[in-house]
Amino acid sequence: MNFSFVSDEISTSGAIVVTVFEGGEFSTSAELFDKTTGGALRRGVESNRFKGKKGDLLELLAPSGVSNTRVVLAGLGKRSELKVTDLENLGGKIYKDLSAKGEKEITVVLDDLKINDLSTSVLASHVSYGALLRTYKFDTYKTAKKVDSGSQLDKLTMVCADSSSAKASFDDLEKIAEGVFFTRQLVSEPPNRLYPETFAAQAKELEALGVKVTVLDEKEIIDLGMNALYAVGMGSDKESKVVIMEWNGSSKGAEEKPLAFVGKGVTFDTGGISLKPAAGMEDMKFDMGGAGTVFGLMKALAGRKAKVNVVGACGLAENMPAGNAQRPGDIVTSYSGKTIEVLNTDAEGRLVLADVLSYTQEKYNPRLVIDLATLTGAMIVALGNDIAGIFSNDDKISEQLTAAGYIVEERVWRLPLADCYDKLLDCDAADMKNIGGRAAGSITAAQFLQRFIENGTPWVHIDIAGVAWATKEKPTAAKGATGFGVRLLDRFVADNYEA
Repeated sequence: MNFSFVSDEISTSGAIVVTVFEGGEFSTSAELFDKTTGGALRRGVESNRFKGKKGDLLELLAPSGVSNTRVVLAGLGKRSELKVTDLENLGGKIYKDLSAKGEKEITVVLDDLKINDLSTSVLASHVSYGALLRTYKFDTYKTAKKVDSGSQLDKLTMVCADSSSAKASFDDLEKIAEGVFFTRQLVSEPPNRLYPETFAAQAKELEALGVKVTVLDEKEIIDLGMNALYAVGMGSDKESKVVIMEWNGSSKGAEEKPLAFVGKGVTFDTGGISLKPAAGMEDMKFDMGGAGTVFGLMKALAGRKAKVNVVGACGLAENMPAGNAQRPGDIVTSYSGKTIEVLNTDAEGRLVLADVLSYTQEKYNPRLVIDLATLTGAMIVALGNDIAGIFSNDDKISEQLTAAGYIVEERVWRLPLADCYDKLLDCDAADMKNIGGRAAGSITAAQFLQRFIENGTPWVHIDIAGVAWATKEKPTAAKGATGFGVRLLDRFVADNYEA
């Protein structure tokens, strides 16, 4: 679909969208169209009891006085409560609603708006961004493409005061959307198509953006002593991999210590010998969601030429039951040298992360480490499917992530770490066990990971088990893979760490 920005003309074809605040406060453009149509907009508002509440749309088909197929009033809610994400959601809602009705062209007129220090023109780019995010759908394997929402629309034009500013803002947002789409596509892929080797190969497309990509094969994993990660994939015919992606965009050069993002990439999780129930096991194709987010984040940062040094490190494995799979009761020696008694082979993601966390810290000495993983079902019990849980040894970074989450509507909530939880991992036979019992399962998983954070390195663990996949559509996303974390971490980096 084509996105464009203009300042001096309004198309007379297709649908035209103007805005209204709650209580019936028309924008300047809405007032103009009301006069042009002889008061048709006001009459439509009164007859339909349209209040201009956030997200509400009122359509008037082919009103007298205009050549457009329809005029749409878009509710923005209360002016004092308007957020940037409300405009993104509006873009997504307009796209889905009008394209489903067969419109090929939409023109949105945005005026009389300012949020914080963002001009109306920059805000116009966020309306288009929201529509762009909503265009993604996973239909790779459909042999007959269904004509449905989004398939008809060819063009969305934003009319605003400064079209060049809007276009410049959208160019960066478009790169972030490409990262989100990369993540959504990876998480959506079936496990017979996406396994460690093919997953690792996807990183190669980032090289065109200037990202240095290194893939460690299974022999290198064994030689390095990443035995915890290796043990997870022993039962699979698919060899495990580790992918390292490096983006050096800092104005200070390569000597500036990077930010490190570490992802769990279990491409399918049967639970191993501790086999999961059959019901719902098909969903375990997205147990690589953490790694998928890191891939998408690297694409977004490199795509918009972020002025920061970043390392993305992902451990990729398939957890299968077999004669050579790891067993409950096995003891493995991790890359760090610490030993782990594996009491449950379905607590495998933390084993993958443990080795990659240790390797990343030792090799890159990062300024901070943030890991992402669909780690525990307990996180869904705790926070549901809209907010991710975070655990950290650093208050400042936790606050920065929380703030970024509010801004982009990918919210996170900090949960506690404490010695009383850490002690639940103590083990008679090894340095630690990989589970701490049924109680506080998400916390003990985070405590396990913290044992592999060295020398006080600032660290955050984000458990995205409840938010990586959605069973209900949202204004800017269809059902399925959400791409959660790409926008969150891009904003976190942009607001706090770019030179």
